[in-house]
Amino acid sequence: MTDIYICGDPRRHENYRRAIAAAGGEARFDGDPLACGGLLLPGGGDMEPWRYGQVNTASRDLEPERDHLELELVDAFTAVEKPVLGICRGHQVLNVFFGGTLLQDLPGHNAVDGKDRRHEVRTASSFLRDLYGERCMVNSAHHQAVDRLGSGLEALQWTGDGTVEALRHRALPIWGVQWHPERLRPTGDRLFEAFLAVCLGTG
Repeated sequence: MTDIYICGDPRRHENYRRAIAAAGGEARFDGDPLACGGLLLPGGGDMEPWRYGQVNTASRDLEPERDHLELELVDAFTAVEKPVLGICRGHQVLNVFFGGTLLQDLPGHNAVDGKDRRHEVRTASSFLRDLYGERCMVNSAHHQAVDRLGSGLEALQWTGDGTVEALRHRALPIWGVQWHPERLRPTGDRLFEAFLAVCLGTG
């Protein structure tokens, strides 16, 4: 079993804890982050736009302290080349960390009446294609998205309108998905299992 560090209140991130446990790991919310096998950046509010060189035109539910903490964690984990997985907001945090930008408001991808949308994505040759095939259905509950990719990152999945739904770093064990695997079970379990395998050194 490997521990996966998550920054934040465990009560807020119970769905991630359950998904990690179902994949054979254990979520940690305290202690030394770098003692864990990997870092998970969960969903949440928008990042402060100044962090990617923009004024605020449509960002909401800002979490400045969380921005600071999560960017520091990404810096610490990348420095020692430990695995990182970003989900929704976390996917966007990774892009900003590497110097990319975000679209502050993207119609047609947000949740409707509190329920995720579903849409098809196209997947480039990668571990994600091995897990899900060239085309698969994912869930969507976001109003922001990756715009310009950060340095060293490449896109792995796209929706029909070109929105980047997954990315990875070309040299580091870092991945992000714009969708919510913790709410897309059992399909999403495959992603957590693959991430834990990397954290254990077997993936």
